[in-house]
Amino acid sequence: MILQSIVLITFIIIIITLGSALYHLIKHKSEEQSQKTLKSLTFRISLSLILFVFIFIAFATGLIKPHGIGLKMHNAHTADIEQNKH
Repeated sequence: MILQSIVLITFIIIIITLGSALYHLIKHKSEEQSQKTLKSLTFRISLSLILFVFIFIAFATGLIKPHGIGLKMHNAHTADIEQNKH
């Protein structure tokens, strides 16, 4: 539950920073606003990379397990491997 909360909060922050960058890009065209846009986008990219690494590590360590379509694809692949062995 806490992992889902962390991911959700991070997604919300990413969307907020993207909106902030859009606001600074459209509203003002000065050099100072360009710097604010750049900082917002840089922060958003950094958060996205950190979130990707976090999810990858959580999946690799087994904290996050596939479910839904991912689990069905994994089970189908495992069944194919088992059939090829026999």
